[in-house]
Amino acid sequence: MSTAILPDAEITPAALAPYIQHTLIDVGVTRDRMVAHAEETLRYGFDAAMVPGSWVAEVAEVLRGTDAGVASALDFPTVGVTTSAGKAAEAESLVRAGATQIDIGVQIGWLKSGRYDDFRDDIAGVVRAAGVPIKVMLELPLLTPAEREAAVELSIEAGAAFLKNASSGTVEIANPDSIAWLVARAPQGVRVKASGGIKSFAQAVSLLRAGAVLLGTSAGVAIVTDEVNEHTTSY
Repeated sequence: MSTAILPDAEITPAALAPYIQHTLIDVGVTRDRMVAHAEETLRYGFDAAMVPGSWVAEVAEVLRGTDAGVASALDFPTVGVTTSAGKAAEAESLVRAGATQIDIGVQIGWLKSGRYDDFRDDIAGVVRAAGVPIKVMLELPLLTPAEREAAVELSIEAGAAFLKNASSGTVEIANPDSIAWLVARAPQGVRVKASGGIKSFAQAVSLLRAGAVLLGTSAGVAIVTDEVNEHTTSY
């Protein structure tokens, strides 16, 4: 897994591939398309293929024996509706199927209700059950400043490996301010993933410059092949 980009490094679109989690989570995706997605992950050198849990086994088979990760998300896209026991059980099932990392929704309603122990234990249960890196989707725009601070602290206490600004672009378009805010609060060993509407090379670079080490996007191929960019950028 990549480390943070050096501030003075010159970056080309292709160089962003190791930071991208190649995402395909859509209704009605066929097996052929999912296999092609896994093959794209290898072809372009992406960090991982991010796919629905129902396709983890097929994608893991394609990626078996390679350096590419198999990522999935649970309690998503509708965040906070799964019971803690159900979430932990699904995480364990995903790992058995071949997932090497998991993004999870968190119980925003519990946080807002002051149920801090329950919020933390919900995440901790997944961490224990999965035994692979867990990324928590914090939905920062939905939280007050005090709730943001509590969410980060509780996620870290629960054993989260990554803090993530949001689950998707419907909640927040990933931006350097949110990423830098998370990076400033992440202790050593906890890293930051950016997610939400990442569609251009310049946007991707700005998020990495802010301290993200992973980018979740369905536009990875277009970004690294320069299909959506007129030139490379160094800053």
